[in-house]
Amino acid sequence: MRGRAWALIAVVTLAGRGGAAQQPDSAAPPALPAPPAPAAPALIPPSTPRPQYWLRPAASLLVPGTGQLLAHQDRGAVYLAAELIGLLRYVQLTSQWRGEARRYRALAFDVARRAFTPTPRDTLFEYYETMERFTASGRYNQAPGPALVPETDLGTYNGAVWLLARQTYWADPTTPPDPSTPAYMRAVEFYQAHAVGPDFLWSWSDASLEQGVFREAIRKSDDAYRRAQNQLGLLLANHVLSVIDALISSRLAAAAGRSATLETTVTPGAALVRVTIAF
Repeated sequence: MRGRAWALIAVVTLAGRGGAAQQPDSAAPPALPAPPAPAAPALIPPSTPRPQYWLRPAASLLVPGTGQLLAHQDRGAVYLAAELIGLLRYVQLTSQWRGEARRYRALAFDVARRAFTPTPRDTLFEYYETMERFTASGRYNQAPGPALVPETDLGTYNGAVWLLARQTYWADPTTPPDPSTPAYMRAVEFYQAHAVGPDFLWSWSDASLEQGVFREAIRKSDDAYRRAQNQLGLLLANHVLSVIDALISSRLAAAAGRSATLETTVTPGAALVRVTIAF
């Protein structure tokens, strides 16, 4: 009986040890957690390009109307047509002005100046204006020697200059002071500064018809010159209007978020500006 009891205890003991072997070892270190999976990179939205407000105005500054044509606005053709017509008119007026100027200069030399100088010499426009008003320049020096004796014929330009000098510096323009006095010398200096010299003398004597043609050529040249300058101002205004139109239209379209147009109408005595925004 005692032998069977010991055998049972041994079996139970072995069974207990086997069950204990199947249990996990409580002294083993815990397993490390798995590293987290890398996060997906965030998508960066593309930056919105800044509207280039200067592009259309710059194009209109170079060639009026191009800024409007870039925005598919039909009125750009109006600016462009005005530019072309204005340029053609300016070229025409400039050609007329220079042609008439060559004409009156050639006429002045061939008729009024050739007897005094063998070769043509050009000078300021005021000289030719003076040739309109006076039939002759008069002599510069009435004395054959080096001493200066001014022209006294009041019907000539130099004679009129000498009269003005006497009236300005002499106490009595009909009574000459002593030539050594400051009054006399100042009058002579005035005459030397404003009188026509020997190289530019003229005379329209016995050529009144030619002088009339000369005056008409100067009038036409002067008129064409003024009109050409006015045309140049219109061309500049066309550039400015086209630039302002393109700038305001592009800014309004960006601010409103929809298509916007600016229309300008200029008429004699009135100006109209109209803004249109599409909805």
